Formats: sequence, C-alpha cells, structure tokens
Amino acid sequence: MLIKYAKEIARQWVIEEASSRPDFFGAFFHGSVNYLSDDDVLPPVSDVDIMIVLSNLSPPEKLGKFLYQGVLLEVSYLSNDQIHSPEQVLGQCHLAGSFRYPSVILDSTGRLTEIQATVSTNFAKRKWVYKRCEHARERVISGCHLNEADSLPDQVIPWLFPTGITTHILLVAGLKNPTVRRRYAAVRGLLADYGRLDFYENLLEALGCADMTRNRVERHLEALTEAFDVAKTVRNPPFSFASDLTDTARAIAIDGSRELIESGYHRDAVFWLIVTYCRCQKTLSLHEDRRMRDRFSPGFRNLLDDVGITSFGDIQQRTAKLQESLPRIWEVVETIIAVNPGIED
Repeated sequence: MLIKYAKEIARQWVIEEASSRPDFFGAFFHGSVNYLSDDDVLPPVSDVDIMIVLSNLSPPEKLGKFLYQGVLLEVSYLSNDQIHSPEQVLGQCHLAGSFRYPSVILDSTGRLTEIQATVSTNFAKRKWVYKRCEHARERVISGCHLNEADSLPDQVIPWLFPTGITTHILLVAGLKNPTVRRRYAAVRGLLADYGRLDFYENLLEALGCADMTRNRVERHLEALTEAFDVAKTVRNPPFSFASDLTDTARAIAIDGSRELIESGYHRDAVFWLIVTYCRCQKTLSLHEDRRMRDRFSPGFRNLLDDVGITSFGDIQQRTAKLQESLPRIWEVVETIIAVNPGIED
C-alpha cells in the first residue's frame, strides 16, 4: 500500500474514532511516516504512528498498535501543554521531526498548523539542531534510574534505552529521523555518510554486540520468537507496551528483526531483540501456567550473557561507562553539524 493511502485510512480513523472526544485538540502523524514520500510503499514491517493531542494535562496511556482497514496504526496521546509553542517543539528531539513536514491530520483550533509551519521553517537552524542534540543527551542521562530490587527486565531497560538514545543524539545532528526499532541501522548509514563508520563500533560495544555473529543473533531471534508466541496469549497484561505483543504487531517485533538480520544488519537488530525479550519476560510473569513463567528465562539470560550482562553490577558498570562516553559522542555531533550541508545559520 502506498503511504498516501495508508495516511488517508489513518485520517479516517482519527475522524471517526478520536475527534469525538470532548478533550480532542488535534492529531498529527508521528515518526518515520513523515520522512517517506506519499508515493513510497509502506513497508510491511512498519506501522503508521498517530499522535492524538488532548486538552488534558493527564492524557491516558497510549492506545497502542491495532489493525484498521488493513493498516497497522499505533496511536498515542499527548497533552497540548507539551506542544504549546513552536520553540518548545523545536527543542525536543522526539517531536520536532514530526513537524518538519506537513503532518497535521486534524486541528480543531488551527494551532497545530501554525506550530508546524514555524517548526518547518526553523527546523534546520543550527541553534535548534544543537538544542535537540542536547535534549537527546539529557534523555540519556536522566533515563538511567537503576534499582536492584526490580525484576531483571526492569533492571535492564534503564540501561538499554539510554544506551540506544546515543544513536538519536547523532541522528538528530544529521537531521535524520530518530527512529525506534531501526535506530542502529540508521545511525550506521549516517556515520558512513560522514566518514565516521569507525565510531559505529563504539556504539555497538556499548550495547555489547560488536562481536556477535549472525548465527548467534539468529539463534536469539528463534528463542525470542517462541517466547513471543506464548507471551501474546497472556490476556490483558497491564503494560503500556501490551499491544506490541500481539499477532498484529508480530510483523514488526519478529519479522522486522528477521528482515534486519537477513539484510546483513544482524548486530543492529540486537537492540530491539533485547527490548522485546524484556517485554515478553514481564508479560510471561503473569502467565497462569507457572511453568510458562520460567520456561523462557534461560533464553533471555543467554541473550543478556552474550551482551555482557550477567549481574546487576554489570548493569551499573555499563551505565557508568555510558555516561563517560557522552563527551566522545558529542565530538562526533560537533563534526556532523559543522559539515552538514543542510544546517542553516
């Protein structure tokens, strides 16, 4: 399906299902769909992200992924006080890109359209590129909240996601989409473009998969697939990511990872393998069959062992090294911004 048709279906969902909310403020396309041409084909391992803006200081949990008229949508909610000005949006690494191009679906007041126009005009200004890189760097620092009392998946995530956000610091400097699942493949391409592919190995070393072979990654995916197919049977898990562990979302979590591996990006796939395995383990802990709760723990631990995480002490050490690596990452950011032809003064 072409992007323009997928967008039209998404727009129809917003009109029919979201716009009737009394607190509805507007809606816009979020993420990678904004970086694709209307005449591009929507990849089978991609969804269409929609952000619903509400005049509500405490918006509900995201609706998540679901299939609508043949298109996989992912719907999240955002309070309008989080995008009250163009300047606020321009300084946020995860939001500005969604306003770089015409992305507004519905706009009850016209405010989103005004913000989008201003963001688009100023998106590539050096001042705002630096602001967004600084915002991404701050997310690395602020995300590292470790607690030894947490379950193993909850210990891993506060190291894993900040580690992954290091790719976003660089992607933002290159005016690229700070994508989620494909972030390592994306930053690899960026660094190659700027003659700094050598630095990519540092990012993989921080993740712990620089020396991981394709065969090993494939074995981890096979084990994860079995865990996924059991985790998706747990009914109504109380997690915001629950819709990511369904038959509908399997194309992204499992097939999308397989596609990366088969394309030669096996190391780049490891980040999302760990994310998905953490989510499966949290969900499986609620399985009514006790045997199923423990059945996939060895596979999860094998994956963590392969990236050098065998204890909470390892997580602490890796988090400390992550913080220490930020100045080196910033040097590459400075290099990219200095020679990026798309950046304006």
